[in-house]
Order: sequence, then C-alpha cells, then structure tokens
Amino acid sequence: MACRISELVIDAADPERLAAFWSQVLGYVELGREEDGSIEIGPPGLGFGGPQPTLVLGSGREPRADKLPLHIDVSPTDRDQDAELERLLALGARRADVGQSGDESWHVLADPEGNEFCLLRSRVRPL
Repeated sequence: MACRISELVIDAADPERLAAFWSQVLGYVELGREEDGSIEIGPPGLGFGGPQPTLVLGSGREPRADKLPLHIDVSPTDRDQDAELERLLALGARRADVGQSGDESWHVLADPEGNEFCLLRSRVRPL
C-alpha cells in the first residue's frame, strides 16, 4: 500500500451547519478550524491519520462549473510525498491547476477521468 484516503473535502455554503450534521450522523467531533472558515471533523480521540478519513467542510472557495463539491485527499503511507507523486503520475494521474499559488504543502492532481484529488504531505500509517 502506498496511499490512503485521509480526508474528504466538501464545499459548503454553511460549513457550521454541515459540520454539525455530519458530526451527528457519524459520531464525529470538531478537530479544528482554518482561517478561511473550513471546519475539520473526525472520530473522537483519533483525528487526522486514524483508520477513518476526516471530513473538511470548506467555505470561501470560488465556485467552478466543472468542479464537484467533493474531492478526496490522499496521504502517503510508505514513502515520502515526492516519491508518491512520481508513482501517481506514472499510474496516469496528471497535475491539475485550480489556481494554487505554488506554496501549498499538497499537490492537486486529476485521475485519468479528470476527477481532482490532492496528495498531502503528511504520512499516515498503513491500516
């Protein structure tokens, strides 16, 4: 295994409301908030990198007609981010430009059908 789904990112008009809803549905708790209004929720006592992915409910993103309101974040498990990026590109992923600055700690990629996902820097343990 070389990657694991670590986060599901959902665009939300009202992150507060959506975080409350999904916390109740999944038994999750709030793990943190970002300056942009995004709220991360996850399993109590585990947080990011646990056996279940966390949910990031984000606001303040510019809507795009070709963008789904959900995307997957993956984290490497048995190699560093650079090595995993090369592996994913060799498998058919391609770099995607969604207006990032270039200073992000993640890489935005698209799968062979064009679905965007992010490769995070943080490594997680394999399950």
